[in-house]
Amino acid sequence: MKGARRSDIARTRHWARRSQTLAALGFISPWLLGLAVFTLYPVAASFYYSLCDYSVLQPARYLGVTNYRALVGDEVFWIGLRNTAVYAAFALPLGLVVSLGLALLLNTGVRGMALYRTFFFLPALVPLVALAVLWLWIFNGEQGVLNYGLSLFGIRGPGWLADPAWTKPALVIAGTWSVGQAIVIYLAGLQDVPVHLYEAADLDGANWWSRIRHVTLPMISPVILFNLIMGIIGALQYFTVPYVMTPQGQPARSAYFYIMYLYDNAFVYLKMGYASAMAWILFVIIILLTALALRLTARHVHYEGE
Repeated sequence: MKGARRSDIARTRHWARRSQTLAALGFISPWLLGLAVFTLYPVAASFYYSLCDYSVLQPARYLGVTNYRALVGDEVFWIGLRNTAVYAAFALPLGLVVSLGLALLLNTGVRGMALYRTFFFLPALVPLVALAVLWLWIFNGEQGVLNYGLSLFGIRGPGWLADPAWTKPALVIAGTWSVGQAIVIYLAGLQDVPVHLYEAADLDGANWWSRIRHVTLPMISPVILFNLIMGIIGALQYFTVPYVMTPQGQPARSAYFYIMYLYDNAFVYLKMGYASAMAWILFVIIILLTALALRLTARHVHYEGE
């Protein structure tokens, strides 16, 4: 009798766990369906199309790795990749330093700090197309606000968007202007730094730089790493602002970025298979750079509790 009861109890528990599992799957099924339809299928389809000659208007024709081989010998592909790398090399560290510096200033107890925080975050809320139009006016070589301000100091401003040597610096400046999201993330990390660490540093006679170097930066290192990775992804996918400000990446394709060439292949030249191959190459580059960033910063990032 005891064995039969135990068997009945085990069977009841089994069916209870099974019903709970089915109920849980039922609740999350809309999310799973959305993930499969809007994420997993497009990813798998893009990889298949990267191996095909696909113009969207006609059925895909399998080619193997032909698209990837063609990219190796595509001069415009390398121009776009080089322009993107140069932009990222300057915009990424500058954005990290500027956003962290502003966050440190906005973390002080100055009166009216809420207004200042709102002021610095507002540029991040401006639509990118409107932002690009605004910077077109600022960077105008003849009537632009920036060159007019430089002229007040006797400096003749360059043709920011007309000179190949100045297009990328202009875009770096435009990109640095909207670091509001990174500032907010830094502020959240700064609020979590224990106050007693600053008090201990003051007792040891640490100055402001020592406090930042030995207390603040180690404590917010996970936040810095997060902003670094997001910055890598954002810089390599830079598209809207240069696409509006520099049609076709002119002059001399000095502002023709990787994603602009991908977009043109997909929607202008209708070479969707070629564009899919470019997308997968970019995906691999982002994964490699992210892994490299995690590896290089592993000894310098300190998590709470470690």
